[in-house]
Amino acid sequence: MQPHVTRALHDWSAAWTVHERAAQTAFTAAFPALSDSDKACQCFGKTLRYDTPGEGKGKVCLDDHGRATIDFDRVPKAALGAAVAELFGPDWFDEGPGGFAEAKPGNYHYEDEVSYAEYEIDIDADGYATFAISYLKIEDIVIILDGLESALAEYRTTA
Repeated sequence: MQPHVTRALHDWSAAWTVHERAAQTAFTAAFPALSDSDKACQCFGKTLRYDTPGEGKGKVCLDDHGRATIDFDRVPKAALGAAVAELFGPDWFDEGPGGFAEAKPGNYHYEDEVSYAEYEIDIDADGYATFAISYLKIEDIVIILDGLESALAEYRTTA
């Protein structure tokens, strides 16, 4: 490889590393329960995970295209409902006018044709939700994480 191409590729790689670390810092600022994980995922990047009794467990990762994925399990549906309602308003996913906090058990799915993000939310009969959001921009994942953290903080005071 030509020396100037090698330097340019090295500069790009260094910039990507800074970008990746800044994204992870934003993720953990928005949702402090996340921490580094040695267990990799299919994103091929660093994975942050959390496991908090009563509040769920899951992961957030950044793929090599600069898109983020969030995959959380056993989150109280009241907290998820509050976060989603704040971000999207009620019934965005056809879950009903009461939002996910009052949604019936089932699977709710939405594909954003503009950003190509995919949202999948499963509401369990026992009051918990599992959700996965893929291919989302960093700022959008951070907004969702922050909204969820705020909703869980409220949930902690009432649970």
